[in-house]
Amino acid sequence: MKIRVFEAFAGYGSQSLALERLKRNFPNFDYEVVGISEIDKYAIDAYNALHPGVTNYGDISKINWDEVPDFDLFTYSSPCQDFSSAGLQRGGQEGSGTRSSLLWECRRAIIAKKPKYLLLENVAALVSEKFLPLFNKWQAELESYGYSNFAQVLNAKDYGVPQNRERVFLVSILDDDVRYHFPEPFKLEKRLKDVLEVNVDEKYYLSEKMISG
Repeated sequence: MKIRVFEAFAGYGSQSLALERLKRNFPNFDYEVVGISEIDKYAIDAYNALHPGVTNYGDISKINWDEVPDFDLFTYSSPCQDFSSAGLQRGGQEGSGTRSSLLWECRRAIIAKKPKYLLLENVAALVSEKFLPLFNKWQAELESYGYSNFAQVLNAKDYGVPQNRERVFLVSILDDDVRYHFPEPFKLEKRLKDVLEVNVDEKYYLSEKMISG
């Protein structure tokens, strides 16, 4: 089995890293990233270092999807800053011009390519009382295209990562008669000290000025 993937808002390619782990653990599974969308200079550098040779189609609002190869899985961890409780929570309403409103640009990709699977990851605030209507509106739109949606808030500490990090995941499958079950949590065996480096260059430390500020 070989699945074709497009990573929107790709960052350093965390979805590709997960797929690579699946490939190592399941010999019958394989994947190919047919393209990504990313505009941040440093994220692009990181992605290219980890996954060389993948075509970056740039700004998602400017992509001509007819020029992109077909794909089976569309990952779209769209900008979270305007949903996050750490930000100004300006929201992501379509046409608002916020970074988080880029979510709606994914509509063009989904309509043009109709991938079998969609995967969204975002901050848990997206399902808060303030933003739940927007999240439900997005799910309703996907349902109108024939997708079945499955959403759940997962915490990294329940899946082997020593960090209290809640994120909402939305898995959408192009099938009206299908079920998806999120993985069950398991006991955390690692502690933060197990993954921290012992010797760290001083350039990564905050200055006294920043600390006092």
